[in-house]
Amino acid sequence: MDIPETRYAKTVDGVHIAYQVFGQGPADMVISFGEVSNVDEMWNLPELASFLRRLGSFSRVITFDPRGNGCSDRDLGNAPFEAGMDDIRAVMDAAASERAVQFGQQQDGGMICALFAASFPERTSGLILLNSSARGLWAPGYPGGWTEEEWGEYQARIDEGWGTLAHTEEHLRWMAPNHTVDAVTIARFARYFRAAGSPGSMMALDLVGRDVDVRAILPTIQVPTLVLHTIGNPVEPVENARYNAERIPGASLVELPFDEHVPFWAAADAIIENVERFARRIRDDEAEFERVLATVLFTDIVDSTAQSAAMGDRAWTEMRAQHDQIVRANLARFRGREIKTMGDGFLATFDGPARGVRCAEAIAAGVKPLGIEIRAGLHTCEVAFEGDEVAGLGVAIGARVGAKAGASEVLVSQTVKDLVAGSGLTFEDAGVHELKGVPDRWRLYRVVS
Repeated sequence: MDIPETRYAKTVDGVHIAYQVFGQGPADMVISFGEVSNVDEMWNLPELASFLRRLGSFSRVITFDPRGNGCSDRDLGNAPFEAGMDDIRAVMDAAASERAVQFGQQQDGGMICALFAASFPERTSGLILLNSSARGLWAPGYPGGWTEEEWGEYQARIDEGWGTLAHTEEHLRWMAPNHTVDAVTIARFARYFRAAGSPGSMMALDLVGRDVDVRAILPTIQVPTLVLHTIGNPVEPVENARYNAERIPGASLVELPFDEHVPFWAAADAIIENVERFARRIRDDEAEFERVLATVLFTDIVDSTAQSAAMGDRAWTEMRAQHDQIVRANLARFRGREIKTMGDGFLATFDGPARGVRCAEAIAAGVKPLGIEIRAGLHTCEVAFEGDEVAGLGVAIGARVGAKAGASEVLVSQTVKDLVAGSGLTFEDAGVHELKGVPDRWRLYRVVS
């Protein structure tokens, strides 16, 4: 995968947010790394680049630098923490993403994604919190927060050495105490840290994170949530994850047997596996929720091969154009939705079975003056719309019903017949049939004009 292009989205308050889009997965995922981010330089860290490419293997990934960080506008001004939600909205809009899994990492990345999920559930298909917390400072009932003294010591280390080789080595060994880092790795991360922000900007961002508390919003999160945390995390105690999971309705907690805070070394495989499993479950669930009841109509020209040979290519092409025009005119008349043409026929759907039957009758009558006849089959079932396509076992049943029809004949399933009671349509029993590739035997009915 090539390194994606960095682009800019503009927030409602005029801040320019750097973002990238990559991956070919069927669902969108927004990743927030928090305050230490630079979308250009992250690809120069082999471990992080590999982690991102693996996410892009099953998702369309949108990653960005939050305001005050990396390639985005650095001047925070007096923007509150919640302004980070505008950053996410801006990059989603720019990337034409209606809904996405929000994947927040570390304290600030996780908290802003949690806040976004609670505030904009219509744009959030799921929430993943990795090694995150709900509050920066220690408080009674929240022992996982840092004390004032710990925050002061951390700020002092940033002030004195941020971006230097010595501080970078100390920082990496703190976050991953059992991972061996060599001089090349240290140099790469030192450059990445400098690209993310200066000592002063990092300290300013840390102070915002220190004072934020999102505990009150956790019970209001109403989207599927996965809480991932390394058990021996040296930065954020695993108790923080347990706190989050207990208070987010229906959240799943996965504790990983590692002692690293970073996601791309020892814990990378386990994190990717859990994230992919969660993302696929979200996609499958949403596809199930988006299934609707529809009547599918299949039409097909009878003996089209023989007729085209008899008529010749030019005459057949002209006749086919007239046939298609008649079909589409009747679909419009009866409020049908054309899905696609298949060979010499059409697949369409209707939100009412009676309209579908009357449309099939009108098409059969309309094409007769052209010297051709069609067969048609209808079935009412639950279907899933996938872009411009329609899927589901019911679609296959509709196709098999149509294949059983004779010239100028409209066949329907028992379901269609039962649903159109009182419509004035008349049917006669066409017998019980086996439909190729479909379980059971099916009683079909012939529409009588």
